Amino acid sequence: MRHIASAAVALILVGALHAQGTTPQASGARAVADSVVAPGVRWRRIVDPAGPWIVNVMSVDIRRCNCDLRHVRARDSLRGRETMSSMVARQPEGAARVLAAINADFFNLQTGEAENNQVIGGEWWKGLRSPDSQFSAFGIVRTQFAVDSRGRPMLDPFMLDGSAFHKGGAFPVHAVNYRARGGSETVTLYTSRFGTTPRDTARNVAEVPLGDAGRRGDTALYVVTAAAFRSGSNVVPANGAILGAYGPRSAVVAGLAPGDTVRVLLRATVASRPGWYAAPQLLIGGWPRILRGGANVAARAPWDEGTISSNAEARHPRSVVGFSRDSSTIYLATVDGRQATSVGMTLVELAELLKAQGVWDALNFDGGGSTALNLRGRTVSSPSDPTGERPVANALLVVAR
Repeated sequence: MRHIASAAVALILVGALHAQGTTPQASGARAVADSVVAPGVRWRRIVDPAGPWIVNVMSVDIRRCNCDLRHVRARDSLRGRETMSSMVARQPEGAARVLAAINADFFNLQTGEAENNQVIGGEWWKGLRSPDSQFSAFGIVRTQFAVDSRGRPMLDPFMLDGSAFHKGGAFPVHAVNYRARGGSETVTLYTSRFGTTPRDTARNVAEVPLGDAGRRGDTALYVVTAAAFRSGSNVVPANGAILGAYGPRSAVVAGLAPGDTVRVLLRATVASRPGWYAAPQLLIGGWPRILRGGANVAARAPWDEGTISSNAEARHPRSVVGFSRDSSTIYLATVDGRQATSVGMTLVELAELLKAQGVWDALNFDGGGSTALNLRGRTVSSPSDPTGERPVANALLVVAR
């Protein structure tokens, strides 16, 4: 990780803003805080009157930091919302051991469900092939942030690649804990985290209850415990799952008999190239990618990821995750906004700011009133909602081992 003196930070940031055509009205940006939180972990708070902007940047050198990245869901549930401070406070290590935390994915305000894939500790909490969002255009797959089993960070347009194997053959699994909308046929694996399966009155239905029979690598083993239900609204067993098929595929799933073994393989594939990854240890969404290989690609987001102009091209509070060129340093950053002291940034401005901080690849997280950055249990960003910190769907934490 690069340790940059306060004056150097100011000069770099000012240069980045000049490059965007923004001329500071005063002497330029200044770092008003620059401290080591833990070995390999640094916090910088930068103020620039030109915007005006207030920026918080956490850099985490994963080679030196004795810490883990952790994906946390609100209330440890697929649904519901919770403030990030509350998520931090209830971690078993205690809030002081959470070196940093930032809000993450976009979510449904009513249900609290995150819009993209969710893998926590290697477990698929939610898996889908395109975003679960009313703003998703043309089924475009969004870039998401992942960490593999070796601790390597990745940014790619990840999709679920699922398969179910039984004595009669194999068929695709299109979703985990999510009822894929539309299409003539879909297959979904519902785990105990889901609760009760949804109703589907438009297609033929077959939902088979499964008992947990162990795991081999990224393959879960199940045993069919009862004949198929031919309608939805079934409670997922606590120590098992339900495999639901809708449309023509329901005939195959309905043919599974009690005692049959079903193997379910869940992997991540990338929309832009062939091949797949074993289940990542962490997968968390955002929208969209703003830095690729050191290049500012935020202006391409409407084409590449279907962003909407009212979000991408207006100044808002921002949250972001990124990493360095050699993938050794993770960056978590926020920009305060909708306030007299800091007006927020466009995605193009945000990308330029991150480049100046040494970020090579970056993903925009949910911003606006959701933006929050926490340092050892203390919120160091300034929430824009009048009521303070907004309850959100999930968060990305840096936790000391």
